[in-house]
Amino acid sequence: MRLAIVSDIHGNLPALDAVLADIGRRGADRVVNCGDLLSGPLWPRETAERLMALQLPTIAGNHERQLLACAHRPGGAADQFAFERTTAAQRAWLSALPARLEPLPGVCMVHGRPDTDLEYLLETVDGAEPAGVRRATPGEVGARCSRVQAELLVCGHSHHPGVMLLPTGLLVVNAGSVGLQAYDDDHGGLHWIRNGSPHARYALCERKASGRWQVDLIAVDYDWSAAAAQARRNGAADWADWLQTGWAQAAQS
Repeated sequence: MRLAIVSDIHGNLPALDAVLADIGRRGADRVVNCGDLLSGPLWPRETAERLMALQLPTIAGNHERQLLACAHRPGGAADQFAFERTTAAQRAWLSALPARLEPLPGVCMVHGRPDTDLEYLLETVDGAEPAGVRRATPGEVGARCSRVQAELLVCGHSHHPGVMLLPTGLLVVNAGSVGLQAYDDDHGGLHWIRNGSPHARYALCERKASGRWQVDLIAVDYDWSAAAAQARRNGAADWADWLQTGWAQAAQS
Protein backbone atom coordinates (compact mmCIF):
# COMPACT_ATOMS: atom_id res chain seq x y z
CA MET A 1 0.00 0.00 0.00
CA ARG A 2 1.43 3.35 -1.09
CA LEU A 3 -0.26 6.41 0.38
CA ALA A 4 0.56 9.93 -0.84
CA ILE A 5 -0.18 12.76 1.58
CA VAL A 6 -0.60 16.35 0.46
CA SER A 7 -1.39 19.29 2.71
CA ASP A 8 -1.39 23.09 2.92
CA ILE A 9 -1.83 23.85 -0.77
CA HIS A 10 -2.95 27.42 -0.08
CA GLY A 11 -4.25 28.00 -3.58
CA ASN A 12 -0.89 27.33 -5.24
CA LEU A 13 -2.11 25.55 -8.34
CA PRO A 14 1.27 25.20 -10.14
CA ALA A 15 2.73 23.55 -7.04
CA LEU A 16 -0.26 21.23 -6.75
CA ASP A 17 -0.01 20.23 -10.41
CA ALA A 18 3.70 19.49 -10.03
CA VAL A 19 3.10 17.36 -6.93
CA LEU A 20 0.27 15.42 -8.57
CA ALA A 21 2.46 14.76 -11.61
CA ASP A 22 5.27 13.51 -9.36
CA ILE A 23 2.85 11.23 -7.51
CA GLY A 24 1.70 9.92 -10.86
CA ARG A 25 5.28 9.09 -11.86
CA ARG A 26 6.12 7.38 -8.56
CA GLY A 27 2.75 5.65 -8.17
CA ALA A 28 0.36 5.67 -5.23
CA ASP A 29 -2.68 3.60 -4.37
CA ARG A 30 -4.37 6.58 -2.74
CA VAL A 31 -3.79 10.32 -2.35
CA VAL A 32 -5.17 12.11 0.73
CA ASN A 33 -5.32 15.81 1.55
CA CYS A 34 -4.80 17.23 5.05
CA GLY A 35 -6.35 20.68 4.62
CA ASP A 36 -5.59 24.41 4.22
CA LEU A 37 -6.60 24.25 0.60
CA LEU A 38 -7.30 27.70 -0.82
CA SER A 39 -6.37 30.60 1.46
CA GLY A 40 -3.68 32.85 0.02
CA PRO A 41 -3.10 35.46 -2.71
CA LEU A 42 -2.75 32.92 -5.52
CA TRP A 43 -5.35 30.83 -7.41
CA PRO A 44 -8.10 29.88 -4.92
CA ARG A 45 -10.96 29.38 -7.39
CA GLU A 46 -8.90 27.38 -9.86
CA THR A 47 -7.42 25.24 -7.08
CA ALA A 48 -10.92 24.50 -5.76
CA GLU A 49 -12.01 23.43 -9.23
CA ARG A 50 -9.08 21.03 -9.49
CA LEU A 51 -9.55 19.53 -6.04
CA MET A 52 -13.31 19.13 -6.33
CA ALA A 53 -12.83 17.21 -9.58
CA LEU A 54 -10.20 14.93 -8.02
CA GLN A 55 -12.47 13.93 -5.10
CA LEU A 56 -9.55 13.05 -2.84
CA PRO A 57 -10.21 12.06 0.77
CA THR A 58 -9.87 15.56 2.25
CA ILE A 59 -10.15 17.17 5.67
CA ALA A 60 -10.60 20.80 6.64
CA GLY A 61 -7.78 22.83 8.14
CA ASN A 62 -7.99 25.99 10.19
CA HIS A 63 -8.01 28.11 7.04
CA GLU A 64 -11.16 26.43 5.74
CA ARG A 65 -12.89 27.49 8.93
CA GLN A 66 -11.39 30.98 8.77
CA LEU A 67 -12.28 31.43 5.09
CA LEU A 68 -15.90 30.49 5.72
CA ALA A 69 -16.07 32.88 8.68
CA CYS A 70 -15.44 35.74 6.25
CA ALA A 71 -19.15 35.47 5.35
CA HIS A 72 -19.89 37.06 8.74
CA ARG A 73 -16.92 39.38 9.33
CA PRO A 74 -13.75 40.39 7.47
CA GLY A 75 -10.94 37.88 7.92
CA GLY A 76 -7.20 37.84 7.56
CA ALA A 77 -5.79 38.84 4.19
CA ALA A 78 -5.19 35.27 2.94
CA ASP A 79 -8.65 34.06 3.94
CA GLN A 80 -10.48 37.18 2.73
CA PHE A 81 -8.77 37.02 -0.67
CA ALA A 82 -9.84 33.41 -1.16
CA PHE A 83 -13.35 34.01 0.16
CA GLU A 84 -13.95 36.83 -2.32
CA ARG A 85 -12.72 34.75 -5.27
CA THR A 86 -14.45 31.44 -4.65
CA THR A 87 -17.96 30.49 -5.65
CA ALA A 88 -20.86 29.63 -3.37
CA ALA A 89 -20.61 26.02 -4.54
CA GLN A 90 -16.91 25.89 -3.68
CA ARG A 91 -17.54 27.33 -0.23
CA ALA A 92 -20.33 24.80 0.32
CA TRP A 93 -17.84 22.06 -0.54
CA LEU A 94 -15.41 23.44 2.05
CA SER A 95 -18.10 23.59 4.70
CA ALA A 96 -18.86 19.88 4.26
CA LEU A 97 -15.27 18.72 4.84
CA PRO A 98 -14.67 16.78 8.08
CA ALA A 99 -11.97 17.71 10.59
CA ARG A 100 -10.64 14.14 10.75
CA LEU A 101 -10.72 11.03 8.56
CA GLU A 102 -9.54 7.43 8.60
CA PRO A 103 -8.91 6.76 4.90
CA LEU A 104 -7.54 3.28 5.56
CA PRO A 105 -7.64 0.90 8.54
CA GLY A 106 -4.99 2.03 11.01
CA VAL A 107 -4.45 5.42 9.34
CA CYS A 108 -5.74 8.69 10.80
CA MET A 109 -5.68 12.12 9.14
CA VAL A 110 -5.71 15.39 11.10
CA HIS A 111 -4.66 18.90 10.16
CA GLY A 112 -2.78 20.13 13.24
CA ARG A 113 -3.13 18.10 16.42
CA PRO A 114 -5.83 15.44 16.91
CA ASP A 115 -7.81 17.81 19.14
CA THR A 116 -7.22 21.17 17.43
CA ASP A 117 -6.44 22.51 13.95
CA LEU A 118 -4.58 25.57 15.33
CA GLU A 119 -1.65 23.93 17.14
CA TYR A 120 1.40 22.19 15.74
CA LEU A 121 1.93 18.49 16.37
CA LEU A 122 5.63 17.90 15.65
CA GLU A 123 6.73 21.43 16.60
CA THR A 124 6.47 23.54 19.74
CA VAL A 125 6.35 27.33 19.72
CA ASP A 126 9.11 28.43 22.11
CA GLY A 127 10.26 32.02 22.35
CA ALA A 128 13.63 30.87 23.65
CA GLU A 129 14.53 29.53 20.22
CA PRO A 130 15.97 31.88 17.54
CA ALA A 131 13.06 31.20 15.17
CA GLY A 132 10.54 31.02 18.01
CA VAL A 133 9.73 27.37 17.28
CA ARG A 134 11.52 24.07 17.83
CA ARG A 135 11.02 20.38 17.13
CA ALA A 136 8.70 18.84 19.72
CA THR A 137 9.98 16.10 22.00
CA PRO A 138 8.58 12.54 21.85
CA GLY A 139 6.97 13.18 25.24
CA GLU A 140 5.18 16.28 23.93
CA VAL A 141 4.00 14.54 20.79
CA GLY A 142 2.94 11.47 22.72
CA ALA A 143 0.79 13.55 25.05
CA ARG A 144 -0.83 15.26 22.06
CA CYS A 145 -1.63 11.88 20.49
CA SER A 146 -2.64 10.05 23.67
CA ARG A 147 -6.15 9.29 22.43
CA VAL A 148 -5.22 8.27 18.89
CA GLN A 149 -5.89 4.63 18.06
CA ALA A 150 -3.90 4.15 14.85
CA GLU A 151 -0.57 2.96 13.52
CA LEU A 152 -0.02 5.95 11.20
CA LEU A 153 -1.09 9.53 11.94
CA VAL A 154 -0.65 12.06 9.12
CA CYS A 155 -0.91 15.81 9.48
CA GLY A 156 0.13 19.18 8.11
CA HIS A 157 -0.42 22.72 9.43
CA SER A 158 3.16 23.69 10.31
CA HIS A 159 4.30 23.37 6.65
CA HIS A 160 7.44 21.67 7.98
CA PRO A 161 7.95 18.03 6.88
CA GLY A 162 8.79 15.58 9.61
CA VAL A 163 8.56 12.01 10.89
CA MET A 164 8.50 10.73 14.47
CA LEU A 165 8.04 7.18 15.77
CA LEU A 166 6.60 7.22 19.30
CA PRO A 167 7.39 4.59 21.95
CA THR A 168 3.78 3.41 21.62
CA GLY A 169 4.48 2.39 18.01
CA LEU A 170 2.49 5.26 16.50
CA LEU A 171 4.24 6.75 13.47
CA VAL A 172 3.51 10.47 12.99
CA VAL A 173 4.14 12.06 9.59
CA ASN A 174 3.86 15.73 8.70
CA ALA A 175 3.68 15.95 4.92
CA GLY A 176 4.89 19.54 4.79
CA SER A 177 3.25 22.06 2.49
CA VAL A 178 2.50 21.79 -1.19
CA GLY A 179 2.09 25.52 -1.61
CA LEU A 180 4.07 27.66 0.85
CA GLN A 181 7.50 26.90 2.29
CA ALA A 182 7.91 29.81 4.70
CA TYR A 183 5.82 32.20 6.75
CA ASP A 184 5.63 34.08 10.02
CA ASP A 185 2.88 33.72 12.62
CA ASP A 186 2.09 35.02 16.08
CA HIS A 187 -0.21 32.25 17.30
CA GLY A 188 1.27 31.10 20.60
CA GLY A 189 4.10 33.63 20.20
CA LEU A 190 5.90 35.19 17.27
CA HIS A 191 7.74 32.57 15.20
CA TRP A 192 8.95 31.81 11.71
CA ILE A 193 8.73 28.67 9.62
CA ARG A 194 11.21 28.26 6.79
CA ASN A 195 12.04 25.11 4.85
CA GLY A 196 15.08 26.58 3.14
CA SER A 197 13.99 26.12 -0.46
CA PRO A 198 10.82 26.88 -2.46
CA HIS A 199 10.20 23.28 -3.60
CA ALA A 200 6.66 21.92 -3.16
CA ARG A 201 6.52 19.24 -0.46
CA TYR A 202 4.51 16.08 0.08
CA ALA A 203 4.97 12.65 1.71
CA LEU A 204 4.80 9.15 0.30
CA CYS A 205 4.16 6.40 2.85
CA GLU A 206 4.48 2.73 1.91
CA ARG A 207 3.47 -0.18 4.11
CA LYS A 208 6.17 -2.83 3.72
CA ALA A 209 5.77 -6.60 3.97
CA SER A 210 6.95 -6.36 7.59
CA GLY A 211 3.87 -4.27 8.38
CA ARG A 212 5.98 -1.18 9.11
CA TRP A 213 5.70 2.06 7.13
CA GLN A 214 8.46 3.56 5.01
CA VAL A 215 8.23 7.34 4.60
CA ASP A 216 9.68 9.50 1.82
CA LEU A 217 9.51 13.27 2.34
CA ILE A 218 9.64 14.64 -1.18
CA ALA A 219 10.56 18.11 -2.50
CA VAL A 220 9.30 18.81 -6.03
CA ASP A 221 10.50 21.39 -8.52
CA TYR A 222 7.88 23.74 -9.98
CA ASP A 223 7.67 27.30 -11.32
CA TRP A 224 7.83 29.11 -7.98
CA SER A 225 8.76 32.36 -9.75
CA ALA A 226 5.31 32.33 -11.38
CA ALA A 227 3.69 31.76 -7.98
CA ALA A 228 5.71 34.60 -6.47
CA ALA A 229 4.72 36.89 -9.34
CA GLN A 230 1.05 36.04 -8.79
CA ALA A 231 1.36 36.92 -5.11
CA ARG A 232 3.06 40.20 -5.97
CA ARG A 233 0.34 41.08 -8.50
CA ASN A 234 -2.20 40.51 -5.74
CA GLY A 235 -0.41 42.83 -3.32
CA ALA A 236 1.26 40.22 -1.10
CA ALA A 237 4.97 41.05 -1.16
CA ASP A 238 5.63 38.88 1.90
CA TRP A 239 4.12 35.81 0.22
CA ALA A 240 6.14 36.59 -2.92
CA ASP A 241 9.37 36.45 -0.92
CA TRP A 242 8.37 33.27 0.91
CA LEU A 243 7.35 31.54 -2.33
CA GLN A 244 10.52 32.59 -4.16
CA THR A 245 13.01 31.62 -1.48
CA GLY A 246 11.49 29.25 1.09
CA TRP A 247 12.77 31.61 3.81
CA ALA A 248 10.96 33.96 6.18
CA GLN A 249 13.19 37.02 6.06
CA ALA A 250 13.15 37.90 9.76
CA ALA A 251 14.52 34.46 10.63
CA GLN A 252 17.51 34.45 8.28
CA SER A 253 19.97 36.28 10.53
